[in-house]
This record gives sequence, C-alpha cells and structure tokens, in this order.
Amino acid sequence: MTDRRTQLAENLAQVEQRIASACVAAGRKREEVTLIVVTKTYPASDVRILHELGVRHVAENRDQDAAPKAAACADLSLTWHFVGQLQTNKVRSVASYADVVQSVDRTKLVTALSVAAVRGGRELGCLIQVALDAESGERGDRGGVAPDGIEELADAVAVAPGLRLDGLMTVAPLAGPYAGRQRVAFDRLMEFSSRLRGNHPAANMVSAGMSADLEEAVAAGATHVRVGTAVLGVRPGLG
Repeated sequence: MTDRRTQLAENLAQVEQRIASACVAAGRKREEVTLIVVTKTYPASDVRILHELGVRHVAENRDQDAAPKAAACADLSLTWHFVGQLQTNKVRSVASYADVVQSVDRTKLVTALSVAAVRGGRELGCLIQVALDAESGERGDRGGVAPDGIEELADAVAVAPGLRLDGLMTVAPLAGPYAGRQRVAFDRLMEFSSRLRGNHPAANMVSAGMSADLEEAVAAGATHVRVGTAVLGVRPGLG
C-alpha cells in the first residue's frame, strides 16, 4: 500500500505541475481549473489514497463499478461525477451517489434523472454532453447531443425538478472535422458555453480534456479536466 501511495503521489504531483504550467501559459489562475480523477477500473483503496493526497473530485463511467465504490467511500468528502453513457435503467442507482452527471444527452434521460433525484431527495448537477462529431438530430459515437440540440436540452434540465444545469462537457472526437484537433474542438465547446450562459448564467462549468490533452483544454478555458491514466497508471484490461 505504501508503494501505491508513493506512486499515486508522484503521478498526482506531475499532473498538478502540468495543470499549473498550462494555467501560466494561458494567463489563468490555477484555482480556475478543477482536477477530476477518473478512477474507473481501480479499487476503492485507490480512491481513499487519492483523498488522503487532497483529491476531492472523482469520476466513474460504469454504474456497476461506481455504486459499490461510492458506498465503500461514503465516509469521505468527495464529489462524484458520472461521465459515461447512461442508460435510463441505471439512472436510479446513479442518482443515489453521483453529485454531477456529465453525460446528459437526451430528454428521456433528463426526465429519468429528475424523477430519481426527486425520489431520493437530492439535487443533481447536470452537464450537457456535446458531440462535436454528430450531425443534427444524432448522437455521437461516444454519446453526446449534436451542437444544435444543446439549447433545447439545457432548457429541459433547467426546469426539471431536482436537477441543476451546471454547463457543458465534451470528449475530443476521434473522427470528423475535429479529429486530432483537440484545441480547435475545445475552443468550439467554449463558444457553445458562452452562448449557453447567455440564457443560463450559472451554467459556467466546462468539462474537457483528459490525460493526453489537458493542456489544450486549459488553454481553451475549460474549468474541469478529467484525468485517469496520468494519475492511476495504464488501466488493466476489461476482459
């Protein structure tokens, strides 16, 4: 366990330095960017070590892994983010532990999250996941609503009981005009964020960037970066 703590501490320090350097380069204050550590496939013991090391935001993408992990760490002061594609039959479970759902991409999901949040007496933060590779009316290969669907979905979240519209999220596309152009993709997301804040001023969270491209996200103006591999190491196979 001591070796694992040392490893995580070293990795976390390196990621912290990357974020700090990216903030300096972008003329931003370090406190403007929140690190979310993506702990998928890793055990609750790692989450506990991360908490000891100062991490307060963690993310998961599969309910079957996240639910028991969140329960095992219920005594810790953590903000849990759900970042994976979410099926409506998992919503009740996710709504019981997640503080923020970053993958809202259809009105059916908004309705289900609202019902679950009200039933559980909770308020869920919601990010609209934007698929920059999706055509009008379609969803992206990795989830997300097409850009022209942002406004309608945001309005639905804003009036849904038990939900709070926090902002936007994206995953850099693997195909289409933004493939391999992370900075351009994140700049585009910031444009959508600016528009969204015109009608929803409090929805100022922008979640973008991962281990390989967090610098581009910080440069573009992201408020949250989601980092897994760079902190926890290369993930074991999910055979």
